[in-house]
Order: sequence, then C-alpha cells, then structure tokens
Amino acid sequence: CIATSAIWVRLSEVGPLATAFWRVALALPVLWAWALLLARAGHATAPRPGERAALLVAGACFAGDLALWHGSILLTSVANATLLANFAPIFVTLVVWLVLGQRPADRFLLALGIAMAGTVLLLASPARAGTSPGLALLGDALGLGTAMFYAGYQLAMNRARRRLGAATAMAWSSLVCAMVLLPIALASGESLWPTTTTGWGILVGLALVSQVAGQTLIAWALAHLRPTVASVGLLLQPVIAAGYAWLVLAEGIGLAQATGGALVLLGIWLSTRRDTCADSRGPGPPQDSPPGA
Repeated sequence: CIATSAIWVRLSEVGPLATAFWRVALALPVLWAWALLLARAGHATAPRPGERAALLVAGACFAGDLALWHGSILLTSVANATLLANFAPIFVTLVVWLVLGQRPADRFLLALGIAMAGTVLLLASPARAGTSPGLALLGDALGLGTAMFYAGYQLAMNRARRRLGAATAMAWSSLVCAMVLLPIALASGESLWPTTTTGWGILVGLALVSQVAGQTLIAWALAHLRPTVASVGLLLQPVIAAGYAWLVLAEGIGLAQATGGALVLLGIWLSTRRDTCADSRGPGPPQDSPPGA
C-alpha cells in the first residue's frame, strides 16, 4: 500500500504541495474516527504536554517530508525518489550519535559507505524521460532531504509513542501536518482543487491506500515484529514502487540504477541491524514509528 504513493502523486491533477496536503487532509476523518473510538472504549489516552510538543515536531517534520518527496517524485525517477527517501535510518543513527552520544558500531561506517556508493550510481543514472539532467539531480537532492525530515519525524514519533498508541499519535501528528502544508500549498500558487472526478479519486486513493492503510498496517506490524525483521520488510517498498512505476508509468530501470539501488538497500539494511546501530553504551535508533513516504 505505501509503495503506491509515488504513482498517485505522479498521476495527480494538482501540484506536489497540494497533493501532499490532500493526502493528509482526506485521511484525517478516518484517523480521528479511529482514535476517538479507541478513546471511548478506554484503549487510548490524550497526549500530555511533553507528548504534544513531540507530536508538533513530528507533524512539522512529516510536512517537510511530504513536501520534498512529492517534488522529488516529479523531477526524478520513482525508483530514485523512493530509494533516497529511505536513507532515514542512516540519518537517525547519525543524529543519535551526534546529539545523544550513542556511538554506532564500526560496521555502521561500512554500511554508510556502501549506501553512499549506491547513491553515486543513482545520481549518475540517466534522467527520467521529459526531465533535464539538472532537474533530475535536484529531484535526487530533494529525495535525500526527504530522508532528513523523516529522520526527525521518526525521532519525534518515537518520543510520543512511548505511552501513546499509534492511532492517537497518527491523528494528532497528521492534523499538525495538514495545518503546516495548507498555507505552504496556497503560497506556492499551485491549484488546490482537482478539476475532474478522476482527479479527486486519485487524491482519495492516495489518502486511503497509502496514508491510512499503509501507515496503519506498518504501525501495527512494527508492534508485533522484531525491529530487524520490520526494517528488512520495509526495504521492499522501493522495490515494489519501482515495479509499479514500470507497470503503470512505463518507467524502466537501467543497469547502473539497479546496481546503485541494490547497494543503497544493502547499506540501509546493514545500518538498521541491532549489532550495527550502537555500541554497548546505548540502544540503536528508534524503530517503533510509522514511515511517511
């Protein structure tokens, strides 16, 4: 479900920022209904002040994540945009190391080197049809920027999820995200309203399939799987997204791009291994949080 995101964005009748807003806004009624039903049944509690601050940061970071990623999807290939956005575990580990002093194992540097080598191959891949090499590189850069925002989202959501359930955390953070994205979309000058029924259907599909179903299933799975297993499962997203792009958009993958993508996935997988994330002085990066791309 989450791997369909790039296809909906590419097919959308409105601009990338407007699409990002509707992706979250149309999901809000479902997310809040879910959260309120759980609260009424006594299975969820309201966020405390510290948790509200974490949810504000999470929502703002998720807005940055979607804004950059949707722009990346339109400028570079779906495969590149999705692969580079999945750099978040590496950035999370770097933040935990630099800010919290939890030094990763030496093997993390090997994982980082492998992922960066793959990135070089991705950046050297031919631009997608209809896009100049300069714009394709900008799209790749936006993909990496997406991962940085998502790393902040992961860290903030991990703080909020220590006590709150997934439904409450997702409802509040999504509300903040929509409130941040709306003025940005309006200021960008993009058309906010689709002109056809098909256009609205694409936005509803993005909201329900990618945002509600994809995020909910991931949040549920992360609570029932070991972090290493969940991390490997989530790495299927770029592969499946590339398959969708091939089937729906006729977007092929060259040898250099495939090799680079494989190296990026290998590096990300190595970086999420528990014996790679941190040394004996502390745990690795937080894993129990739903991804945004």
